[in-house]
Amino acid sequence: MLPRGLLGVCLWLALLALGGAARALPPPDILIGVLSHRGAAATERVWGPTADYLSAALPPHRFRIEPLNFDAVDPAVASGRVDFVLVNPSIYVDLEVHHRVSRIATLRNRVDRVVVSQFGGVIFTRADRTDITSLRDLRRHTLMAVDPSSLGGFHTAWGELIRQGVDPYRDLAELSFGGDHDSVVHAVLTGRVDAGAVRTDILERMAEAGVVAMSRFRILNPQEAADFPLALSTPLYPEWPFSKVRHTSTELAQQVAIALLRMPSDHQAAVTGLYAGWSIPMDYQPVHDLLQLLRLPPYDHAAPFTLAEAIARYWPGVLAGLLALLVMALLTLRVTRLNQRLARAKARLEQQHELILNSVADGICGIDLKGRTTFANRAMERITGWPAEELIDREQHPLLHHTRPDGTPHPPEECPVYLTCRDSRPRFVEDDLFWRRDGSSFPVEYSATPIRDERGATLGSVVVFRDMTERQRAAEDIRRRQLELAHVGRLSTLGEMASGIAHELNQPLTAIRTNARACVRLLESGRTSLEHCSDVMERIAAQAERAGEVIRHIRHFVRKEEPQLRPARVSAMLETVLELIRPDARRASVALEPRLAADADWVLAQDIQIEQVILNLARNAIEAMEDCPPERRRLTVSSRRLADGKIEIQVADTGPGLSAEVAERIFEPFVTTKTQGLGLGLSISSGIVEAHGDRLSVDSLPGQGTRFRFCLPPAPEGAPHEP
Repeated sequence: MLPRGLLGVCLWLALLALGGAARALPPPDILIGVLSHRGAAATERVWGPTADYLSAALPPHRFRIEPLNFDAVDPAVASGRVDFVLVNPSIYVDLEVHHRVSRIATLRNRVDRVVVSQFGGVIFTRADRTDITSLRDLRRHTLMAVDPSSLGGFHTAWGELIRQGVDPYRDLAELSFGGDHDSVVHAVLTGRVDAGAVRTDILERMAEAGVVAMSRFRILNPQEAADFPLALSTPLYPEWPFSKVRHTSTELAQQVAIALLRMPSDHQAAVTGLYAGWSIPMDYQPVHDLLQLLRLPPYDHAAPFTLAEAIARYWPGVLAGLLALLVMALLTLRVTRLNQRLARAKARLEQQHELILNSVADGICGIDLKGRTTFANRAMERITGWPAEELIDREQHPLLHHTRPDGTPHPPEECPVYLTCRDSRPRFVEDDLFWRRDGSSFPVEYSATPIRDERGATLGSVVVFRDMTERQRAAEDIRRRQLELAHVGRLSTLGEMASGIAHELNQPLTAIRTNARACVRLLESGRTSLEHCSDVMERIAAQAERAGEVIRHIRHFVRKEEPQLRPARVSAMLETVLELIRPDARRASVALEPRLAADADWVLAQDIQIEQVILNLARNAIEAMEDCPPERRRLTVSSRRLADGKIEIQVADTGPGLSAEVAERIFEPFVTTKTQGLGLGLSISSGIVEAHGDRLSVDSLPGQGTRFRFCLPPAPEGAPHEP
């Protein structure tokens, strides 16, 4: 062990060494929190030289920039993570009240050789927007600002809009925030928003950098201020303050303030930061006034209002209230008597309500939140066979709605009536199945509407249903009659085409006869070869096949089929129609122009009926162009896929067109423009298209032709298609 004296000397030497090491350690960095309104990288680039200037002016201190977005400023100051802050004036005012931050200098801004110590807001739109010329025109338009905490990028514009009678949170179609000024400017340029709000000098700086051109913008509510040459839409406010945080020493703050005030206007730090030095702190009362107008921090909480102050200020109202209470007390007896009358009136209304329910032909019942029946009218008893006393307080789903139309069980959690009780959303079901007491089912359409109490809470639902048996039977009869009528229409059309079909059949039959006789003569003369005869026989077979094809198309067209929808090709249907109308088109000198899109071929349709529709429209078009010059007679049949996926088919001609009066009634039965027509073709065609889920429409201009169009559902992917 060391002697006690020697141990003391060693300890003393160790303390001296630790003190020297402590003195040798560099002082900690001085952090300057800077509001980053154009991104962290831009903040470091613009304000880094200012930190370097302070480090050189105040050795051995080393200053460093800490970029802060709008949400990070308050936590950084509250935790003492930064020593100085450089933020916009509205954030400074809030920090001054809540964290005792104090300003030591005010920025002198520079924009293209212009030096200003104040700034404001710029509200702008694109120069080509003729619908927005003033702030009031912004109603029902979209506006993008920088950030809810940005003074120049939002608060100044907000205050001016309020003064002009426009509330951005209530009167605009949408108020959004871009996060930085550049995003706001680009959003306006690209048309993503109608107008933008940024602080002054942003547009000029971006124009000087070549990013934008000032000529592309219109400044709304332009203002003029002395010694302020920048674009401006609002009053002016003092520039950003350089402030010290509460824990920063006053001595260091004084040294920083002196160094900032001594910075030359042409110093590299000022040039890089695009400013012209610093001035003594300015008066920030205009910022306080703006924040009070907008009720923003630190003015977002109203002062407490005591009862004594209320009585002193509103004593006439208090006296009137006391008198009113006295009058109300006198009226209480009267109200009590009226309540008794109301009770009797309520009983009468309930009786009338029951009479009304029982007089309705549709079934009506009430369902509570547990699915139990609360009431049922007589029509429901008659339709379902269930007496009301056996339905009430019992769950209705196992009795009336337990099985789907396809025979599968219907789970209660999927029942629309129960779903309405759960989410309070009304529902209407067009096709469903209810069950009677005797076990038979019947088709229904019904609605389920939520029942709410006086506070809006859902108590259950009311179900109103209708027996659709007779309606479905009548609809089936109508459908059969339409099918018969369509078949008659096809036969009538076939009769009109008889001459053209005879001409088409006569050609191949004539060719067959001529070739056959020629072959016989060659064989009798003995001057032909087997190959020559084989060639003639091939020609005869080809003409026979052609005749057979014509007959096949005719049989295909007149065949009477049930309207069952299945995948069909538009190109195949059009080929059939063109084969039938080509003789008529040739005789009438009409050019046929099919235009079929590659992605609009497979549809879900009854091909025979759609062929009849296209054929009828095409024949009408050919007849309509009889009086037109031959070079203008053109019939176009086209298909295309719409944005919703449906396939649109158009039949257009270049004929004389239809008058407005005829176009309005063209689909009515017995309305025709032909002297010998019956007026049933378009009516039948319209019915066929409606059976496919769409309506036949017409566009026509007198002298420019007529275009008929309708849509068909696309064939589902993966469905079996015809080869």
